[in-house]
Amino acid sequence: MIRELSNFNVFLFVFFMFNSAMAYEELNYEVVYQAESYEIRFYDERLVIQTKYINENNGFMKLFDYISGSNNKSIKIDMTSPVTQSNNGSETVMQFYLPSQLDKSNIPIPKDDNVEILNLESGYFAVIRYSGRASDKNFYRHSDILKNELINDNISPIGAPIKATFNGPFTLPFLRRNEAMYIVNWEE
Repeated sequence: MIRELSNFNVFLFVFFMFNSAMAYEELNYEVVYQAESYEIRFYDERLVIQTKYINENNGFMKLFDYISGSNNKSIKIDMTSPVTQSNNGSETVMQFYLPSQLDKSNIPIPKDDNVEILNLESGYFAVIRYSGRASDKNFYRHSDILKNELINDNISPIGAPIKATFNGPFTLPFLRRNEAMYIVNWEE
């Protein structure tokens, strides 16, 4: 009994150590339509930093360096979620959304020329949520499901799918939140 309790305590410690919810600011949105397997969201205009990359880790580190102080004000910027990635066939882009307290008037300029600041226009996105690893295989399986559901519902996806990840690498796969998204034309 004591051995079982000890193993259980170790499990709880590891579980909470690596899976505690981080207090990241999440991008605000409004759900405007809820289907069985997906939803349509409206996102307001928002600021992002982005980089184009070949190696995913290299892209992440460029953006992470910026929020860690590699900017003209040498200030640290809080991490937000999700981190998004998209590939239009010729290039892959990773984006970090900036916290709501930053706007065009107070945003620090990146020191790395490969990191750029963009203002994304407001728009509608179809989104399917899934757990598990954020692997390309898992992402493309869910983006295909979403695309087929949209086509069945006479909604046309625009452009390439977008991968959105919300958790760090130490989160257990079954607790991870991932999303596949498409920009859509939507009229209420």
